[in-house]
Amino acid sequence: MKKIYIYTSILMLLVVAGCKKELIQNPSNAVNTKNAYNTQADFTNAILGVYSGMVFVGTSDTYYGGQDGGAMASTPDILSDNLILNQQGRKSQQDFFNFKYTGNDTWDMWSNAYTVILRANSIITNIGHLPTGAFKDNIQGEALAARALAHFDLLRLYAKSYTSASDADLGVPYVTSTDPALLPSRTPDKKAYDNVVADLVQAESLIGIDNGVGRLDKAAVEGLLSRAYLYRGEWQKCVDAATNAIANAPSGNALASVADFPGIWIDATEADVLFKVKILDAANIGIGVGYEQASPNGVKPEYSVDFALYNQFAATDVRKAAYIDTSTFNGILYNYVKKYFGRASGNANVVDYKVIRMGEVYLNRAEAYFNLGNQASALADLNMLRSNRYTVFVAGTEAGQALYDAILLQRRLELSFEGSRFFDIKRLNQPITRSAFGDNADGTGVPASVRTVPANSNLFQLPIPIYEINANKNVVQNPGY
Repeated sequence: MKKIYIYTSILMLLVVAGCKKELIQNPSNAVNTKNAYNTQADFTNAILGVYSGMVFVGTSDTYYGGQDGGAMASTPDILSDNLILNQQGRKSQQDFFNFKYTGNDTWDMWSNAYTVILRANSIITNIGHLPTGAFKDNIQGEALAARALAHFDLLRLYAKSYTSASDADLGVPYVTSTDPALLPSRTPDKKAYDNVVADLVQAESLIGIDNGVGRLDKAAVEGLLSRAYLYRGEWQKCVDAATNAIANAPSGNALASVADFPGIWIDATEADVLFKVKILDAANIGIGVGYEQASPNGVKPEYSVDFALYNQFAATDVRKAAYIDTSTFNGILYNYVKKYFGRASGNANVVDYKVIRMGEVYLNRAEAYFNLGNQASALADLNMLRSNRYTVFVAGTEAGQALYDAILLQRRLELSFEGSRFFDIKRLNQPITRSAFGDNADGTGVPASVRTVPANSNLFQLPIPIYEINANKNVVQNPGY
């Protein structure tokens, strides 16, 4: 897989001036930076390049669009208690499942996320070329939000949770420059999270209300802010951001109904989706391949749904049929993840990746309300979500610990196989505790070889890729690797 270093990749976009006139030439396939950012069309193309970087860079597709390597659609669930390695699969990502990753064998999201950051910074650096107005504000808001999102995802993966970190703990380099000579050290964890929030707050004040499918807008930024505040334990700010997201979301992106919900996963509706990364059939980036592949012998799962989790989905839960299916492969029955199986027509396993949904926003607010002591509002949000997920629903009346447990259960069910579970366990400072069930549909078969990871273990911080350690002497490796 092609490696793209954080700062050497800048050379792909910047032209270094020579001391002689005849040396000042642009490559035939490049544009000088000062000529690349002048018109509205230039900036529109540039921001679309930011979004494309979330899916595919060069020959690498391991951020939101990865197929076999690390990808947000699958790896955080593989690292958690939601899945069991299937013995008939290709054993892809088993080093993640068995917590045997090293700096030489880790997620390449590092380079791809920093490519997104670089592209966003190029827009922000040159935004002054645009005249004052709504277009300029919107493009700047999108770039700031994308920069914040990429840094936030890096922090979730490579740094301690905000609530468990000390002032001395390291985050990731929070990069706001396009200087190709820069070799930054890791920003302190809490400071890096502060920068994420600052970028999102500024983006919220600038970005447009509705930028269309596949682009960030006001409600999406507010949804991401509710997530960031939840991770930081800033409950009232989480409530406020979630409330704004719910109020500002275009009508077509409101909380999906029971009837609309299955259509989300075949890209037949935009209900519930505040921001998604579009993946075209022509790109053929099958994010579902990390979970399963169809074959003449049936669907071959890479990972089976853990039987304990499977049993948490009630028969009346619309998510059960939307997320999970059962198939025989080589004579054995398995429960597999069908969430990314593909659209009604087109390439197998190719669907858009949903980054932030309204279902999460309601759950963010419910959890924040509970932690503020406002159990009535927490229950109202919980019931709002459940009433749109169960075909037969009677409003719950939980209180106290039972209410908190119900909120966390619905979060696990709602966001299963969306790259959330590992990060939720981590931010709650809990251990990973896998069941004793095996990979077969009835819970028999081969269970996980590693069943537990203690809370706050070094394993919750993935190793920084060794190529980055070698390229930048100022980047310190995480402890334990």
